[in-house]
Amino acid sequence: MRKSQVVLIDTSSWIEALRQTGRGDIRQKVSHLMAEGIAAWCDMVAVELWNGARGDYEKQKLSELEKEIICLNTTPEVWQTAKVLAQRCRKQGQTVPSSDLVITACALHHGVDIEHCDSHIEFILKVHALKGK
Repeated sequence: MRKSQVVLIDTSSWIEALRQTGRGDIRQKVSHLMAEGIAAWCDMVAVELWNGARGDYEKQKLSELEKEIICLNTTPEVWQTAKVLAQRCRKQGQTVPSSDLVITACALHHGVDIEHCDSHIEFILKVHALKGK
């Protein structure tokens, strides 16, 4: 993991962290990032979380998080990077979810690490690393 001021936390890790029965290792990582004030997300992560929110408790928790969490901008350059990543992933034989492309592109654009437990993001990062090869 490279050093960065903030870490973009993917939806997959937020889900684990917010569940009482979520993976302990992920819960601990996210808790640490929040305690350090370096937890971030982007609008795509927020939309995915709001889309899955059930009940008043989860909605209240998301409202509180929105006040605390750094939101990385999804710029036109992020969208362009997501398109390029989509093409590279298809060339490597896999169509990955658009949301994972945008989230990964956002982390790459802002030069931050991404905390995730998602095989699609792992594949996108691998394909990105092969870009010059």
